[in-house]
Amino acid sequence: MPVPPQTKQVSDVVWEIPTSYKEGMNVPARIYATKKLLEGMDQGVIEQVTNVASLPGIVKYSYAMADAHWGYGFPIGGVAAFDPEKGVISPGGIGFDVNCGMRLIRTNLRFQDVKPKVKELVDLLFKLVPAGVGVKGSVRINQSQFEEVMRHGVKWCAENGYGWADDASMVEEGGFIKGANPSKVSAQASSRGISQMGTLGSGNHYLEIQVVDPARYFDPKMGKHFGLIHDDQVVIMVHCGSRGFGHQIGSDYLRIFDGAMKRYGIAVRDRELACAPFSSKEGEDYYGAMACAANMAFANRQVIVHRIRDAFQTVFHRESEALDMHIIYDVCHNIAKVEEHDVDGVRRKLVVHRKGATRSFGPGERDVPALYRDVGQPVIIGGSMETGSYLLLGTEKAMNETFGSTAHGSGRTMSRTAAKRQVNGQELQKSMEKRGIYVKAATYDGLAEEAGMAYKDISEVVETMDLAGISRKVAALRPIGNIKG
Repeated sequence: MPVPPQTKQVSDVVWEIPTSYKEGMNVPARIYATKKLLEGMDQGVIEQVTNVASLPGIVKYSYAMADAHWGYGFPIGGVAAFDPEKGVISPGGIGFDVNCGMRLIRTNLRFQDVKPKVKELVDLLFKLVPAGVGVKGSVRINQSQFEEVMRHGVKWCAENGYGWADDASMVEEGGFIKGANPSKVSAQASSRGISQMGTLGSGNHYLEIQVVDPARYFDPKMGKHFGLIHDDQVVIMVHCGSRGFGHQIGSDYLRIFDGAMKRYGIAVRDRELACAPFSSKEGEDYYGAMACAANMAFANRQVIVHRIRDAFQTVFHRESEALDMHIIYDVCHNIAKVEEHDVDGVRRKLVVHRKGATRSFGPGERDVPALYRDVGQPVIIGGSMETGSYLLLGTEKAMNETFGSTAHGSGRTMSRTAAKRQVNGQELQKSMEKRGIYVKAATYDGLAEEAGMAYKDISEVVETMDLAGISRKVAALRPIGNIKG
């Protein structure tokens, strides 16, 4: 990707595009990337990150993280914070799959315990956790109960037999975002979401059995703090969100915002950036609906964790409590949050949009669970099913520089169509099994779309954010079993 000639190199991995680049930019844009990653980004990243910099009420910078690529309105990997009185809220800065996120569950099992049973585990999990387009879960609830899910997320699950008492404390926001308002959710959205709890969906969503990689266990002391006692310990990672429920809410409010912008005199450089003042009725309505979708996503991942615990109990003939199957953490990466941050030495309340980006809160922050508050929050970054993922640590520098935000994953470099043209899903499945990764997928086309070659180098993305001091490496997690939608 050719960078604008005005671009200033702030450090080895930080690049700044000044407001002079494009008429109407209210703040500069910053991209976190090595030179190699920067050159490999699509031109849409430059276009979109600078378009976001033109939105009303944006504060400090418009950011693109190391995994950034072209998205809907905002780049995926985009972060932007807005003044709640003068700024806006934009569905394009959140994404259609509201609160798509990562959850990491530990076990006290080691690689040699699980290796002989990987196929049995994956096959059983594939039955217990529906994956693919349009699938329905096993949780049967009525509209009134679904509205309780919208309001209370993980808390509802724990109270209804789908979780442990301490699960919510290990989830961002305690497992539910305040301000959820089911009356702002359309009947169509509810009808799409009410049967989808406990399902993976399609695309890049997955359920993966992983092993701490002994060769890339960067900080064993911090790993032990997170419950990773051994360098070949088995963990399980889940990546999914609010599915059709969040998608419908996004679609509903994009239509509403398209008309609202005219009423409020807002002009955007791209219709995909449709927005409304955060303080407006439309903005408040969307936030209330978005929080409902976010809480459903927390609940969706919670029900999946419940099924994972069932599967491990069945295969290993031991209670999940005896297997120490506690949640290490759960992080969102498609969300807008009302948070307090220091801006030029002043503490301010801001509406922080993270679209394909995740929190990276440092030590001492009250929003970090008590167990981790002295050290900072766990950060979970998912890679492709061939390359593995990472557990990182949030930092004080992230709080100072990026509103406590970092990258969320690998980031695509190839479209799904292009990947299907170049990769045969059935052959990929066989190849992965030979390399020690047993994968089950809803379709071979879906498997081909998620080939490792379609993504950036996850290790370089993680290294970039580590070099920048935004998130610190703790451990690499190697896949041994995977379920794809």
